[in-house]
Amino acid sequence: MCKVVIIGAPRSGTNMLRDLLAKFPGVATWPCDEINYIWRHGNVSYPTDELSPDMATSSIQRYIRKQFDWVARHYSAHTVVEKTCANSLRVGFVDRILPDARYLYIRRDGLDVLGSAMKRWKAEIDIPYLARKARFVPLHDLPYYAIRYLGNRLYRLFAGENRLAYWGPTFDGLNEALTKYSLEEVCALQWQRCVDRADEAFESIAPERIFRISYEAFVSDPAEELMRIARFIGSELDDSVAQNLARGVSKKNVGKGRLELGQQKVEQLEQLVGMTLKRHGYIN
Repeated sequence: MCKVVIIGAPRSGTNMLRDLLAKFPGVATWPCDEINYIWRHGNVSYPTDELSPDMATSSIQRYIRKQFDWVARHYSAHTVVEKTCANSLRVGFVDRILPDARYLYIRRDGLDVLGSAMKRWKAEIDIPYLARKARFVPLHDLPYYAIRYLGNRLYRLFAGENRLAYWGPTFDGLNEALTKYSLEEVCALQWQRCVDRADEAFESIAPERIFRISYEAFVSDPAEELMRIARFIGSELDDSVAQNLARGVSKKNVGKGRLELGQQKVEQLEQLVGMTLKRHGYIN
């Protein structure tokens, strides 16, 4: 079985990529958005998602590998694709568990993602979405998540800030950032931390196990990018199939986030996370 792990900051095209790959012949994934509950099993009470490799004990390794085996058996798949944005904060932990995994690392302009990310911070409850994910909460961890979820929703109702107490990958220093910065700035810092931590971790992983993807390049020529990805993961994909899948990909959101922010806010945020934007070619 081939294990493919998609790494990317929230709202960077990770869902799009996962859903497209799951349509390849012989490729499958979990029937829900993310499996952070599974990745955090055994470290459920740790305060952030920045889990270090030494926290991947032998029992945790066995447990998570069994979940990949379940998907492969359940869907008769030769390749299992997994996408959980919080994994961008703990690539080394993931690699300790799946030392033979192949990585698809997708990046996107951090300022283009902010509008979408802020909507998730302010989102109403989505019962069907939660129900799909709840299926994969380890039974022993259910009480913890029930209490945590209730606290998150109560915060949104009564704190007067019209946002959740937390959303997305929980990075070291998130609570302090929420008291110091605006929500837009926190979203920018969340994106930056995810990208910086992933960049750092991938320096220690063999380059032939990593396929780097620019969201902007992908949506400009999705059929070609899908063919390249198929070759990387060892999957057979006809050009006609790639062309058909590409029809559902749009590039209309490239630049949209920056435009909505306005020039003054863009310049302010570029000062905050400019080093990471520059490293990936999003500013000069």
